[in-house]
Amino acid sequence: MSTIRNSRTRLLTAAASVALAALTLTACNGDGTGVTDEGAAPSTSTSTPAAPTASAPSAPSSSGTGTGTGAGASASAPASKPTAPGRSEPAAKSPAKPPAPAGKPVTCEGSTTKTVAAPLNRPVNHMLLTVTNTGSSPCHLYAYPAVRFGEAQAVPPVVEESHPQAVVTLAPGESGYAAVLLSAADGSGAHGHTEKSLSVHFQGPSGSGSVGSAAIPPLPAQGVFVDDSLRVTYWQQDLDDALTW
Repeated sequence: MSTIRNSRTRLLTAAASVALAALTLTACNGDGTGVTDEGAAPSTSTSTPAAPTASAPSAPSSSGTGTGTGAGASASAPASKPTAPGRSEPAAKSPAKPPAPAGKPVTCEGSTTKTVAAPLNRPVNHMLLTVTNTGSSPCHLYAYPAVRFGEAQAVPPVVEESHPQAVVTLAPGESGYAAVLLSAADGSGAHGHTEKSLSVHFQGPSGSGSVGSAAIPPLPAQGVFVDDSLRVTYWQQDLDDALTW
Protein backbone atom coordinates (compact mmCIF):
# COMPACT_ATOMS: atom_id res chain seq x y z
CA MET A 1 0.00 0.00 0.00
CA SER A 2 2.80 2.36 0.82
CA THR A 3 4.45 1.35 -2.39
CA ILE A 4 1.43 2.46 -4.44
CA ARG A 5 1.29 5.78 -2.57
CA ASN A 6 4.92 6.41 -3.26
CA SER A 7 4.46 5.72 -6.98
CA ARG A 8 1.57 8.09 -7.16
CA THR A 9 3.58 10.75 -5.39
CA ARG A 10 6.45 10.42 -7.89
CA LEU A 11 4.00 10.73 -10.83
CA LEU A 12 2.46 13.86 -9.40
CA THR A 13 5.91 15.33 -8.81
CA ALA A 14 6.95 14.51 -12.36
CA ALA A 15 3.74 16.00 -13.78
CA ALA A 16 4.28 19.12 -11.72
CA SER A 17 7.83 19.43 -13.05
CA VAL A 18 6.62 19.09 -16.66
CA ALA A 19 3.95 21.72 -16.10
CA LEU A 20 6.48 24.08 -14.49
CA ALA A 21 8.83 23.66 -17.44
CA ALA A 22 6.04 24.40 -19.88
CA LEU A 23 5.14 27.54 -17.98
CA THR A 24 8.76 28.69 -17.97
CA LEU A 25 9.09 28.17 -21.76
CA THR A 26 5.88 30.13 -22.39
CA ALA A 27 7.13 32.98 -20.23
CA CYS A 28 10.42 33.18 -22.18
CA ASN A 29 8.63 33.35 -25.57
CA GLY A 30 6.18 36.06 -24.43
CA ASP A 31 8.68 38.78 -23.30
CA GLY A 32 10.13 39.41 -26.83
CA THR A 33 13.66 38.18 -25.91
CA GLY A 34 13.28 34.44 -26.15
CA VAL A 35 13.52 32.06 -29.05
CA THR A 36 10.45 32.14 -31.26
CA ASP A 37 8.93 29.22 -33.02
CA GLU A 38 10.28 29.11 -36.60
CA GLY A 39 6.95 27.82 -37.82
CA ALA A 40 5.00 30.78 -36.48
CA ALA A 41 3.71 33.35 -39.07
CA PRO A 42 5.08 36.96 -38.78
CA SER A 43 2.93 39.52 -37.10
CA THR A 44 0.74 41.66 -39.42
CA SER A 45 -0.06 44.31 -36.85
CA THR A 46 1.51 47.02 -39.16
CA SER A 47 -0.68 47.40 -42.20
CA THR A 48 0.73 48.05 -45.70
CA PRO A 49 -0.13 51.64 -46.89
CA ALA A 50 -2.68 51.69 -49.61
CA ALA A 51 -1.58 52.91 -53.06
CA PRO A 52 -2.71 56.53 -53.74
CA THR A 53 -5.68 56.81 -55.97
CA ALA A 54 -5.16 59.16 -58.97
CA SER A 55 -7.73 61.90 -59.03
CA ALA A 56 -9.16 63.40 -62.20
CA PRO A 57 -7.33 66.56 -63.34
CA SER A 58 -9.08 69.70 -62.30
CA ALA A 59 -9.61 72.61 -64.71
CA PRO A 60 -7.36 75.62 -64.03
CA SER A 61 -9.08 78.44 -62.23
CA SER A 62 -10.10 81.43 -64.36
CA SER A 63 -8.70 83.70 -61.64
CA GLY A 64 -5.15 82.41 -62.12
CA THR A 65 -2.28 84.14 -63.91
CA GLY A 66 -2.97 82.35 -67.20
CA THR A 67 0.24 80.29 -67.18
CA GLY A 68 -1.61 76.94 -67.77
CA THR A 69 0.86 75.07 -65.54
CA GLY A 70 -1.26 74.59 -62.38
CA ALA A 71 -1.17 71.47 -60.22
CA GLY A 72 -4.33 70.10 -61.80
CA ALA A 73 -3.09 70.35 -65.42
CA SER A 74 -2.74 67.13 -67.41
CA ALA A 75 0.84 65.97 -68.01
CA SER A 76 0.13 65.34 -71.69
CA ALA A 77 -1.26 68.84 -72.41
CA PRO A 78 1.33 71.37 -73.71
CA ALA A 79 1.98 74.27 -71.36
CA SER A 80 0.99 77.70 -72.67
CA LYS A 81 3.60 80.49 -72.92
CA PRO A 82 3.81 82.31 -69.57
CA THR A 83 2.90 85.97 -69.52
CA ALA A 84 4.26 88.39 -66.96
CA PRO A 85 1.41 89.40 -64.64
CA GLY A 86 0.25 92.97 -65.00
CA ARG A 87 2.24 93.58 -68.19
CA SER A 88 0.65 94.61 -71.46
CA GLU A 89 2.09 94.96 -74.93
CA PRO A 90 3.20 98.53 -75.74
CA ALA A 91 0.90 100.43 -78.05
CA ALA A 92 2.18 100.93 -81.56
CA LYS A 93 3.70 104.37 -82.01
CA SER A 94 2.30 106.61 -84.66
CA PRO A 95 4.93 107.69 -87.17
CA ALA A 96 6.27 111.16 -86.51
CA LYS A 97 4.95 113.79 -88.82
CA PRO A 98 7.62 115.10 -91.17
CA PRO A 99 8.42 118.77 -90.83
CA ALA A 100 6.53 121.04 -93.13
CA PRO A 101 8.57 121.54 -96.28
CA ALA A 102 10.06 124.98 -96.70
CA GLY A 103 8.78 127.02 -99.58
CA LYS A 104 10.72 127.45 -102.78
CA PRO A 105 13.50 130.06 -102.37
CA VAL A 106 12.60 133.52 -103.66
CA THR A 107 14.47 136.79 -104.19
CA CYS A 108 14.76 138.93 -101.08
CA GLU A 109 12.94 142.26 -101.41
CA GLY A 110 11.34 144.92 -99.26
CA SER A 111 7.97 143.22 -98.65
CA THR A 112 9.46 140.01 -97.22
CA THR A 113 12.36 141.50 -95.25
CA LYS A 114 13.12 144.04 -92.55
CA THR A 115 16.05 146.41 -93.16
CA VAL A 116 17.91 148.38 -90.47
CA ALA A 117 20.52 151.09 -91.25
CA ALA A 118 22.89 151.82 -88.35
CA PRO A 119 25.82 154.31 -88.58
CA LEU A 120 28.99 152.94 -86.93
CA ASN A 121 31.73 154.56 -84.90
CA ARG A 122 34.24 151.93 -85.99
CA PRO A 123 35.09 151.65 -88.77
CA VAL A 124 34.65 155.42 -89.03
CA ASN A 125 32.31 156.85 -91.67
CA HIS A 126 30.63 153.43 -92.11
CA MET A 127 27.00 152.40 -91.90
CA LEU A 128 25.77 148.78 -91.50
CA LEU A 129 22.75 147.48 -93.38
CA THR A 130 21.07 144.45 -91.75
CA VAL A 131 18.38 142.62 -93.74
CA THR A 132 16.26 139.98 -91.94
CA ASN A 133 14.03 137.51 -93.78
CA THR A 134 10.50 137.91 -92.38
CA GLY A 135 8.86 135.64 -94.94
CA SER A 136 8.03 131.92 -94.76
CA SER A 137 10.43 130.86 -97.53
CA PRO A 138 14.20 131.18 -97.92
CA CYS A 139 15.28 134.16 -99.97
CA HIS A 140 18.42 135.07 -101.92
CA LEU A 141 20.29 138.34 -101.51
CA TYR A 142 21.79 138.84 -104.96
CA ALA A 143 24.83 141.05 -105.66
CA TYR A 144 24.80 144.21 -103.52
CA PRO A 145 22.30 146.76 -102.22
CA ALA A 146 21.37 149.58 -104.59
CA VAL A 147 21.18 152.47 -102.13
CA ARG A 148 19.84 155.95 -102.81
CA PHE A 149 20.28 158.82 -100.38
CA GLY A 150 17.81 161.64 -100.72
CA GLU A 151 17.06 162.53 -104.33
CA ALA A 152 20.11 160.86 -105.85
CA GLN A 153 19.55 159.48 -109.35
CA ALA A 154 22.51 157.08 -109.38
CA VAL A 155 23.54 154.33 -106.99
CA PRO A 156 27.05 154.21 -105.55
CA PRO A 157 29.57 151.68 -106.90
CA VAL A 158 30.44 148.39 -105.15
CA VAL A 159 33.74 147.36 -103.58
CA GLU A 160 34.67 144.55 -105.96
CA GLU A 161 37.07 142.93 -103.48
CA SER A 162 34.11 142.15 -101.18
CA HIS A 163 32.51 139.68 -103.60
CA PRO A 164 31.42 136.54 -101.61
CA GLN A 165 32.08 133.00 -102.79
CA ALA A 166 28.38 132.16 -102.97
CA VAL A 167 25.01 133.88 -103.14
CA VAL A 168 23.79 134.84 -99.68
CA THR A 169 20.68 132.82 -98.77
CA LEU A 170 18.53 133.69 -95.78
CA ALA A 171 16.29 131.12 -94.12
CA PRO A 172 13.18 132.56 -92.44
CA GLY A 173 14.40 134.64 -89.51
CA GLU A 174 18.05 134.82 -90.65
CA SER A 175 19.91 138.03 -91.47
CA GLY A 176 22.40 139.20 -94.11
CA TYR A 177 24.71 142.22 -94.03
CA ALA A 178 26.32 144.92 -96.18
CA ALA A 179 28.43 147.93 -95.29
CA VAL A 180 28.07 151.43 -96.74
CA LEU A 181 31.27 153.55 -96.85
CA LEU A 182 29.73 157.01 -96.41
CA SER A 183 32.71 159.29 -96.91
CA ALA A 184 36.50 159.37 -97.08
CA ALA A 185 38.09 158.95 -93.66
CA ASP A 186 40.78 161.55 -94.44
CA GLY A 187 38.29 164.14 -95.69
CA SER A 188 39.55 163.97 -99.26
CA GLY A 189 36.10 163.32 -100.76
CA ALA A 190 34.34 166.03 -102.77
CA HIS A 191 30.81 167.36 -102.62
CA GLY A 192 30.22 166.36 -99.01
CA HIS A 193 26.70 166.92 -97.66
CA THR A 194 24.15 165.56 -95.19
CA GLU A 195 21.33 163.23 -96.16
CA LYS A 196 18.30 162.38 -94.01
CA SER A 197 16.53 159.70 -96.05
CA LEU A 198 17.55 156.39 -97.57
CA SER A 199 16.00 153.74 -99.81
CA VAL A 200 17.48 150.25 -100.34
CA HIS A 201 16.64 148.38 -103.54
CA PHE A 202 17.22 144.64 -104.10
CA GLN A 203 18.71 143.13 -107.23
CA GLY A 204 17.56 139.99 -109.05
CA PRO A 205 19.61 136.98 -110.19
CA SER A 206 20.85 138.84 -113.27
CA GLY A 207 22.38 141.60 -111.12
CA SER A 208 20.86 144.32 -113.27
CA GLY A 209 17.97 146.45 -112.08
CA SER A 210 15.90 146.12 -108.91
CA VAL A 211 13.09 143.68 -108.12
CA GLY A 212 10.11 143.94 -105.81
CA SER A 213 9.61 146.80 -103.43
CA ALA A 214 12.39 148.85 -101.84
CA ALA A 215 13.11 149.07 -98.10
CA ILE A 216 12.99 152.50 -96.44
CA PRO A 217 15.00 152.20 -93.19
CA PRO A 218 15.00 155.34 -91.01
CA LEU A 219 18.21 157.35 -90.52
CA PRO A 220 19.26 159.24 -87.38
CA ALA A 221 17.45 162.56 -86.90
CA GLN A 222 20.63 164.52 -87.67
CA GLY A 223 21.12 162.54 -90.90
CA VAL A 224 24.40 161.11 -92.22
CA PHE A 225 27.30 162.83 -94.00
CA VAL A 226 28.19 161.52 -97.47
CA ASP A 227 30.58 162.58 -100.24
CA ASP A 228 31.81 161.35 -103.60
CA SER A 229 33.66 158.45 -101.89
CA LEU A 230 30.32 156.74 -101.23
CA ARG A 231 30.51 152.97 -101.92
CA VAL A 232 28.84 149.73 -100.78
CA THR A 233 29.94 146.11 -100.24
CA TYR A 234 28.33 142.96 -101.60
CA TRP A 235 25.81 141.24 -99.37
CA GLN A 236 27.56 139.04 -96.82
CA GLN A 237 26.37 136.06 -94.81
CA ASP A 238 28.58 137.05 -91.87
CA LEU A 239 28.67 140.38 -90.05
CA ASP A 240 32.45 140.50 -89.72
CA ASP A 241 32.89 140.04 -93.46
CA ALA A 242 30.73 143.08 -94.09
CA LEU A 243 32.82 145.26 -91.77
CA THR A 244 36.16 144.21 -93.26
CA TRP A 245 36.04 146.88 -96.04
